[in-house]
Amino acid sequence: MPQPRRRRPAGQRRPASGGGGGARPRRRSGGSDLGARILVAIPALVVALAMVALGGAVFQVGLGILGLVCLHELFSMFERARPARLAGAIGLAGLLTAAALGDRGTVLLVFMACIPFVFLVTVNQARGGGAPAISVTLMGLAWIGLALAHAVLLRDLPHGGALVFAVLLGTFAGDTGAYLGGRAFGRRPLALSISPNKTVEGLAIGIVVCTAAVWWAGLSQEWFGGTKGAILGVSIALAAPLGDLFESYLKRDAGTKDTGTLFGAHGGALDRLDAILFTAVTGYYVWLALT
Repeated sequence: MPQPRRRRPAGQRRPASGGGGGARPRRRSGGSDLGARILVAIPALVVALAMVALGGAVFQVGLGILGLVCLHELFSMFERARPARLAGAIGLAGLLTAAALGDRGTVLLVFMACIPFVFLVTVNQARGGGAPAISVTLMGLAWIGLALAHAVLLRDLPHGGALVFAVLLGTFAGDTGAYLGGRAFGRRPLALSISPNKTVEGLAIGIVVCTAAVWWAGLSQEWFGGTKGAILGVSIALAAPLGDLFESYLKRDAGTKDTGTLFGAHGGALDRLDAILFTAVTGYYVWLALT
C-alpha cells in the first residue's frame, strides 16, 4: 500500500544554498538586499579610506572606537559569562598604544600583562564571573585587540597606507564576489552546521576575485609587484572566510543572528569586520615574509 507523502512542518524551510561567503537568497528580496548592502558600504568605505589615508592618531583612534564597539557586541552576546568590560577596554587601549609606540614584541608584552590584569579585575568586580568571565574577556582581547594592533603595525610599515588599502580591497572584493557568486551558482553548503548560507561555489569565486584584486593593486605599484600581490591576495582570500566562519560559530553558540545594530539591518561592527580581524594579521605577517 503506498505511503502518504510526508509534509514539511509549517514554518520549516529547505536550507538555503547561499550566504555572505556565497549567498543565494530568494529572488524576491535579492535586489533590495544588494541595494541595502551598497547603501551601507559606501559611507563606511569613505570613512575607512579617510582613516587609512590620514594614518597616525586618526587611524589609531578610529580603530580604538571600532574596537570598543566590537568588544561591547562580543561581551553582550556572552553577557551570561559576565566578562570584565573595564579590563577589556583598558586592555584594548594598551594593545593599540603598544602597536603605535613600539613593535610586535611590545604588543606581545602588553597582551601577556593583560592576563593577570583581567584576572584581578574579574576577581574584584561585584558580579564575579570566574573562568567564563576571564575566558570571554581574553578572547575579546586576543581576537579583536591583537587584530587591530596588527592593523596599526601594518599601517606603520613602509608603504603602510597602500598595504592596508590592499588588504581592505581584497577582503571586501572577495566578500562581494563570494556573495554574488553564491547567489548565482551556489549549490553545495560550505559549513552547514555553522553557516548554512555559505557555499563552496561562493568560496571559490571569492578566492579568485580577492586574489585578482590584490594582484591588480600590486601591478600599480613598482615596490609591490604582481607576484607579491598574488601571494598576498591568496593569503587574504583564505583568511577572510575563516574570520567569517569564526564569528558565525560564536553567534550560533550565543543564539543570535547579528552582533549588533550599528549598520542597521546588516548587523553590528563585528558582522562587518569579522573577516578583517583575520586578514589584517595575515596581511602583516605575509608581507613581512615577502620582504
